[in-house]
Amino acid sequence: MNLQNLEQRIKSLSTKIKPGYKFTTLQERNILVQTVKLNEEVGELCNDILGILKLQRRAKQKIFDKRNIYEEFADVIISTIALAQTAEVDLERALKDKLDKIETKYLKET
Repeated sequence: MNLQNLEQRIKSLSTKIKPGYKFTTLQERNILVQTVKLNEEVGELCNDILGILKLQRRAKQKIFDKRNIYEEFADVIISTIALAQTAEVDLERALKDKLDKIETKYLKET
């Protein structure tokens, strides 16, 4: 199969497999935007981790600055908080509940 055939097959299937997402509110749209932004920031953090581990390709490794990872961690945290605010998630409660759950699970194992 060549790329042109693949494109044609996908085009003919697209109406059948295309999700029917319809945003009814501005909040839904903003949640999607914040989710995509968070994903972008996580990707940038992953690139810096690859750089620290010297697993980037040579061209990227030459311009890599390990001090940038601090900014990338901050960007992930900021984007996560922004998404939580947009989705009206109480982060304090979410973190407390999750840490309680983890502690309970691991205290039972010891």
